[in-house]
Amino acid sequence: MRSVQTASDDASLLACQDVILTLRPHIQPGTLIVQIKEMQQTGYRIIYLTADDDPSKVVAFAGYRHKQTLHSGKFIYIDDLATLPEYRKQGYSSLLLYHIRELAANEGLKVVQLDSGHSLAPAHRLYFQQGYYISAHHFTLNIF
Repeated sequence: MRSVQTASDDASLLACQDVILTLRPHIQPGTLIVQIKEMQQTGYRIIYLTADDDPSKVVAFAGYRHKQTLHSGKFIYIDDLATLPEYRKQGYSSLLLYHIRELAANEGLKVVQLDSGHSLAPAHRLYFQQGYYISAHHFTLNIF
């Protein structure tokens, strides 16, 4: 049975490294733990799942945080969600999304939000299946 685990120490964060770098290949592996620990100082949390056939192999993760805005009130924002390519379409990401939804519900929150790149159609199908909808456009300005 799949059990969602929390990555809170260096060993569990390192175990998540491969799947994190699959989603965020621009991050240098040597700086990953430091960056995550900085983010944890502002409430970032990582949950993960291991392979059904190998409990030592992390195959999916989600990074999220609690936020509050005037527009949405208090909610959970999912920063990151990924599954290793060879483990996709096996329900790992669905279980992580469900787990976060349950966390929000148990805390009395009414909203979970995330952003997704325009070209990620398989991810969008999953989000729609889970009840998410497109509520806004996200704009970015790079400062050089």
